[in-house]
Amino acid sequence: MSHDSMPPCPAEHCCDVLVIGGGPAGSTAATLLAEKGHQVTLLEKAHHPRFHIGESLLPANLPLFEKLGVHAEVAAIGMQKWGAEFISPWHAHQQTFEFADAWDKSMPSAYQVRRSEFDEILIRNAARKGANVIEGCRVRDAEFLPNDAGAIVRAEHDDGRSETWQCRFLIDASGRDTFLGNRFKAKQRNPKHNSAALYGHFKGARRNAGKQEGHISIFWFEHGWFWFIPLADGATSVGAVIWPSHLKTRQTPVRDFFLELIATCPALAARLKDAELVSEVEATGNFSYSCDRSHGARYLLLGDAYAFIDPVFSSGVMLAMKSAFEGAEAVDTCLRQPEKAARALRQFDRMMKHGPKQFSWFIYRVTNPTMRDLFMSPSNVYRVQEALLSVLAGDIFGKTPIWRSLRVLKAIYYIASVANLKRTFMAWKRRRTNIRYVKAPEGIGSE
Repeated sequence: MSHDSMPPCPAEHCCDVLVIGGGPAGSTAATLLAEKGHQVTLLEKAHHPRFHIGESLLPANLPLFEKLGVHAEVAAIGMQKWGAEFISPWHAHQQTFEFADAWDKSMPSAYQVRRSEFDEILIRNAARKGANVIEGCRVRDAEFLPNDAGAIVRAEHDDGRSETWQCRFLIDASGRDTFLGNRFKAKQRNPKHNSAALYGHFKGARRNAGKQEGHISIFWFEHGWFWFIPLADGATSVGAVIWPSHLKTRQTPVRDFFLELIATCPALAARLKDAELVSEVEATGNFSYSCDRSHGARYLLLGDAYAFIDPVFSSGVMLAMKSAFEGAEAVDTCLRQPEKAARALRQFDRMMKHGPKQFSWFIYRVTNPTMRDLFMSPSNVYRVQEALLSVLAGDIFGKTPIWRSLRVLKAIYYIASVANLKRTFMAWKRRRTNIRYVKAPEGIGSE
């Protein structure tokens, strides 16, 4: 798209769309909009490859990889993931699910990936497709122009140089930096959920055999849950998502506290008995949040820049990329057919709210004893197990008719909760206590 439709440019550079952030959401949006003929600039504060958590992808990601033309590259660096297993100290057996048993049988697998490699694939693809990708450049300020004419963005390079861009549309894909959310004071701690996370990489962890080697393992324990994600290069990502009240008891260095947590989960400790921690232990508090808006007349918030929820179902990358696909369509409509902009933005907003809402119902209850029972002893009456697996696969935006079965599953949950009223009340009380913790303990910061 030509700059002819833009007002005179007082900035040093002009573009149709400026994207803040080169993670999965930003790189995907930049790729799609460049393919549509728009002049796109992507500013990323870091240099790829860079470390990021969130290595477990969902089957619903794969059609998006195909559309971007990166499936083969992702497969080359990924560990194939056919399913997930749940291990509970309160149940006599573990429970394994395979995505092939979901309602839609066409998405039987996904990948576990090192995010440094995965994210670099996506951002290099954006550059190949015509986006102007600039790394080591942090956005410092954005000023929206009168009459919805776009924005002027000021950014600072690693070497201290400042530059300005004028864009017709601004996309915030800054992740947990939540650039616009903070600027608008729109970011809010999720009042229904609060947790903290600690994580690191191990080598020499004991994995499952055969086809199940790439399964993600979820270990419940007294203070929350652990993830266990095998990577193709032999490393294993292990993380603990815990009640903030327990994190507040920490009196040892983060690394020691993390290892002490692992020791309280015998099933996981056994898998790591001969393993070596080969990375720093990272930590973050105030894990779950959302912004009170997903868009304005000339801006969008994508992925984690809009909301972040507990990672138990590995939904982060899928929601980020899906938001980028929907966001690119909305931006293209706003720029080419302004008379249809309001409708396109309303549709985008519905999609942004839909994803977190569908996952959140389960996330809010995943540490509840009743929900654990349903996961550990599933039934397929009215196809509820297939519907649950569809959620685990990320198949929540398509035409798969899972919603009636999910309503049945929720009814079963509520009936079982009432049948075990004392246990339900104690779980509710503990949860209410924990979500009141707003600040992370000293030494544990948010990203």
